[in-house]
Amino acid sequence: MTYFQETYEHISARTRDVMKEFSDVFEQQYSVALFNSVRFEIEGGGGTQSQLLHRKDPLAGRSIFSGSLFQYLEENRKWRSRFVSVPNSYTISLYESKTAHDRGLHPKVTINCAGYKALTSMEEYTELINTSLPGIKAKASSTPFIKCASQFPLILWHPYARHHYFCVMTEKEQNKWHAVLQDCVRHRNNGLPEDCTVQTPAFTDAVRLYRQTKGHYGTWDMMCGAPPQILANLVMETLQPELRSVIGPRLKGKLQQRQRDWMLISDAVYRQVLSQTTGQYDALVEGCEAQRAPLDARLRTDMDQIITSKEHVSSKIRALVLPKAEQLLQTSVQPYISSILEALMEPTSRGFSEVRDIFFKEMVDISKNSLNGAGKDKLGDHMERLSMLAFHPVKMQSCYEKVEQLNLEGLQQRFDVASPSVFISRAQILMREQMDNAVYTFMQLLQQSLETQGEDDMCKTMQRCQDRVLKKYDYDSSTVRKKFFRESLLQIIIPYMLQQLSPSCSPELPRFEELIFEDFSRFLLVENMFEEVVLQSVSKDIMMAVKDAALQRRHNLYRDSMILTNSDPNLHLLGENPQVDWATRFGGDEPEGSVGGGRVEGGGSGSRRRQVVSMIQLDGVPLPFESCLEVPGVELIPEEDAEMLEGNEEDRGPESNVAIFYSNLSYTYLF
Repeated sequence: MTYFQETYEHISARTRDVMKEFSDVFEQQYSVALFNSVRFEIEGGGGTQSQLLHRKDPLAGRSIFSGSLFQYLEENRKWRSRFVSVPNSYTISLYESKTAHDRGLHPKVTINCAGYKALTSMEEYTELINTSLPGIKAKASSTPFIKCASQFPLILWHPYARHHYFCVMTEKEQNKWHAVLQDCVRHRNNGLPEDCTVQTPAFTDAVRLYRQTKGHYGTWDMMCGAPPQILANLVMETLQPELRSVIGPRLKGKLQQRQRDWMLISDAVYRQVLSQTTGQYDALVEGCEAQRAPLDARLRTDMDQIITSKEHVSSKIRALVLPKAEQLLQTSVQPYISSILEALMEPTSRGFSEVRDIFFKEMVDISKNSLNGAGKDKLGDHMERLSMLAFHPVKMQSCYEKVEQLNLEGLQQRFDVASPSVFISRAQILMREQMDNAVYTFMQLLQQSLETQGEDDMCKTMQRCQDRVLKKYDYDSSTVRKKFFRESLLQIIIPYMLQQLSPSCSPELPRFEELIFEDFSRFLLVENMFEEVVLQSVSKDIMMAVKDAALQRRHNLYRDSMILTNSDPNLHLLGENPQVDWATRFGGDEPEGSVGGGRVEGGGSGSRRRQVVSMIQLDGVPLPFESCLEVPGVELIPEEDAEMLEGNEEDRGPESNVAIFYSNLSYTYLF
């Protein structure tokens, strides 16, 4: 067996071992999550009623963006023009030309952006790759293994998977593409469906508990993407450093060549791991779902007894844990709650305020056009663009940038917070949801008003609807932010408390298992009850901190007792009405940026869909759609003489250190 075959087998074995450990934890947590879900369904749960409407599928029949840029092809080290399409799945597809896209041909490359970072400078990229190999530090002036063909690069960087290099010719193009790429990353990172009330909490708890057994209690930046991707990241978290220490010394050549070779090797390993985690996780979920019906029936029959048993055992665990938790809380947590909360509130509230301002500005623009005598066809176009405002990455960029200023410096090390990116991403997703809720509510209210009052005084009608929506937005914004602050505080503090309490409390937990009836042991786990006790010990302080901020009206937060006097009790009925096609209603033109042809998700070949972001048109500069233009050779990067054979991995040119490794790793492109 060759060295590379041994490495292949080692990777497979390590992935199986991790998945075996994870599967055991997931199966346990699946039963606990099912119990919690059924209990919530039976008992019900209170919660603040949203004032704004929510639409289920706002991007149906839409695409996000399309346009052209230059891509660096590693197989022959050349820059080529590519037509890029970003459908409503936020998966990036690259075609040889716009004609190839319109004809419905398969893309050359598809990129799932989960786990990636979108960069706009070679310096930032060089800083990241200089840490890729152990014991090697490049000089600040060292030349990267790739030289950009323009001053405006766009790079997708991933800690494990292949990197992707693009460039454009103007700063305006770069800014727009960067916003689009960041939105793709943001959307694909958010890959765990919240409506799965059993599978998603079971998965997240299983990942958290697995990492805690390895000594990792804090937040995790690579908890992004769909479950198989998260599991691949879980495997690579320990596998990559191990392989790097073994393979790194074997790599030959200059620093840039070794960095490039290691990146390709890491990508090959990641794809192999991802292929395994995908199949094994699907089988795991299928097995758990097969047992769901009988478990559900047993829970509904014995729910009262299970709850009574849980309360009895929890009281025993509470007697053990609570004194230690309260002492830890008083000395090491309470003094920092207010500072953590303030660090969260300031940038997050600025971001939500920016969402409100952008929505208001769009409404003012529509009203101005209406007052200036614009026809109904123009109004239809404006309304169509407004309907996609929340998903316009360029217009929403200023909102996202506000919350990106969130800084937990000074607190990260104490509470083992790797970076604030977890909280930034969550806040940005909530901001987008609130913007879309506001837009959708306005449109449904406007539609209702036009049907009952007619279209005679459109400006006043829109003004009344706008005022109602802004009041509802302020209320919902406060509610959403308060919930976000509470959850973020828990996410920061609970892991720290568990890490401090586990050494003294965990050895005592097994004796409580004797108090649980065997028939209920699948649904009641002492580990989960221990964590619930810790959570309850700090929840009161967190609730009070957020409540005090609301009582002081800081950052425009409302009190929990605040109720809108002009609330619309029947507003939810409007959410059941179909969405209005404003362009059709007012006879508008084809919306700007509409794209024809190609394969559309949910539609057939050749169908037309409306595009959220319009393409950039530069005066005097034709967009290179129809041909695969070639950028002249870049200094320091010789172009190979071999003919370019694009799209197939087997056509890759010889790579001194990775050719054999690739030949021994069979994998399928998943990105």
